[in-house]
Amino acid sequence: MAIPDHARTNFHTLLHAASDGNLALMECLDAATREHRYVLCAVGRSDGEYVFTPFGHLADGNPYDFYLPPDPKDPVGFIVGPTT
Repeated sequence: MAIPDHARTNFHTLLHAASDGNLALMECLDAATREHRYVLCAVGRSDGEYVFTPFGHLADGNPYDFYLPPDPKDPVGFIVGPTT
């Protein structure tokens, strides 16, 4: 399964920000649910002001419960465990 170019670009931006010490973790409010989220942001400067570019939030709880990994035996599939 191919990762889209925009996701690859964002990932490389995050890596670059982290290597330069320009990565921040911000507490934000989810726009849809109004729940607190801890958001990974790249930090930049524009006209003497700090600019925080959000890239995603940390999983609340056990991240293994939220994501299904790709299936190494099926290039377009995911490993699906039993449902509860």
